[in-house]
Amino acid sequence: MAVDVLYFAWLRERIGHPRERIETDATTVRELVAQLAAMDEWHAAALSDLSAVRVALDQELADLDAPLAGAREVAFFPPMTGG
Repeated sequence: MAVDVLYFAWLRERIGHPRERIETDATTVRELVAQLAAMDEWHAAALSDLSAVRVALDQELADLDAPLAGAREVAFFPPMTGG
């Protein structure tokens, strides 16, 4: 299956582009992260500390064990803070 992967804030800066289309056999977000991290050193560095990364599937917050089935878009971004 193909998914659009979006990167925001410092993740975009470390990876070097805001989005990419990925062909994957991953069944969960965690498996997709492993595939992305194996692509090159930039992806590996950006995704090395998953406690500092949030994910959304089709613009809905999800956790790393969420299934990818039916998702068209996966977004990775740092946690938000407010004040």
